This record gives sequence, structure tokens and C-alpha cells, in this order.
Amino acid sequence: MKSKTLTCIICPNGCTIDVKAHDNGDIEVSGNKCPRGKEYAVQELFDPRRTISSTVRIEGAMLPLCSVRLDRPVPKKEIFAVMEEINKVSIKAPSHIGDVVIENVCGLGANVIVTKNLDKI
Repeated sequence: MKSKTLTCIICPNGCTIDVKAHDNGDIEVSGNKCPRGKEYAVQELFDPRRTISSTVRIEGAMLPLCSVRLDRPVPKKEIFAVMEEINKVSIKAPSHIGDVVIENVCGLGANVIVTKNLDKI
């Protein structure tokens, strides 16, 4: 049996949720005050995902770094591989919010996008 106790981060309630996956395939979830909590708990038990916010080097702007983030969560176990790819990138000014810096990073279906407008100097 696989089990975990976690604090739900989906809504402001912050429920303490217990999730158990029995060997026969049954899944028990308790402590959630909304249905989204159940979905979150099951995903967190079997396939935890995270988003990443970071920076990339930028040439020709007032600042040396430009903030970026993923446009969707990726498997938690892939965070270090994604960060390796982000750390290889350097972009040129100008940058605009939503610009794609890396498309489909590590083949995970997530794009690395710019989160700060930076003009060319």
C-alpha cells in the first residue's frame, strides 16, 4: 500500500489530506473539502508535478538576467534536467512577456516563457 499525508495547495482552504492506494487498486482520500483536493492528492501520490521559475541570461538589456517560468507543470523528477536546459540559454533583448525561450523543454510538453518585458538598450 502506498500512502501520503499532505497539505493541499489547490485552493485557500489548505486541507490536510490523507491519500492511500491499496494493492487491489482502490484509492482512499480523506480530509479534502473540495473535489479538486482529491484530484491533487491522487496526482501527488502517483505523479507529482511542479512548475519552475528561474532566470536566463539576456544580452543588450538594462539587466543581465530575464525572469522565465514554465507554462505548465512537469514531473517533479524532471526538475533538474529542465534546469540544466534553462541554464544553457541566453537570449537577446528585447524580451516580451510570453515569448517562448525553450519550446517543449526536455520533451515534456512545457514551454519556458519570459515573464518580464526588457527593452533593448
